[in-house]
Amino acid sequence: MAAEQRPAPLRLGSIAPNFKAETTKGPIDFHEFIGDNWVILFSHPEDFTPVCTTELGEMARLEPEFSKRGVKLIGLSANTIDSHDGWLKDIEDVTSYLPSFPIIGDKERKVAYLYDMLDYQDTTNVDAKGIAFTIRSVFFIDPKKTIRCILSYPASTGRNSAEILRVIQSLQTGDKYKVTTPINWQPGEDVIVHPSVKTEDAKKIWPEVKIVKPYLRFTPLSKDKVEA
Repeated sequence: MAAEQRPAPLRLGSIAPNFKAETTKGPIDFHEFIGDNWVILFSHPEDFTPVCTTELGEMARLEPEFSKRGVKLIGLSANTIDSHDGWLKDIEDVTSYLPSFPIIGDKERKVAYLYDMLDYQDTTNVDAKGIAFTIRSVFFIDPKKTIRCILSYPASTGRNSAEILRVIQSLQTGDKYKVTTPINWQPGEDVIVHPSVKTEDAKKIWPEVKIVKPYLRFTPLSKDKVEA
């Protein structure tokens, strides 16, 4: 696909493009699917491939953790729905978990093009017709249908499911408490007071504010609050 034909790049803060597609759970209108929820949309290069099989099984295992945070999962793979249905049996056989979330059939890469999920670097990453496979993209979309985070992995590298869960916890925590999260943050660890909050106001909001620098102020936030 020539550079000038590529879709406009999606950036953090962009509205997630809407689309209609067939999935393993029936047809969807993506914006209707999102509704008032957070959504994680993640893509796969191909059905019946080793890395993808492990990923979908793991996301199925973690689905209850996402659900209790108001997050809906939806996968995509560059194959037909009939192919997906056969593959789901393998996923359950290999991982002992059967995804209950929908998986989009995107044999023609229509959604992949719309979300710029294609591999433009590895020219060997194509199907029998020479059409580029999808890379391993992850889009975090909030209830306002705004893209809040994008992760992209090459087809050869499996994702880190714990990081996907950590990112959604960080985004939701930041929105709820007006904080940001430092490097390697995990729920229950100290967070950073958002730069927009003045120190005198932060001290009224938080029982303890540790000022390291005028622009770097930590405060405790219990794991219970993060997961509430």
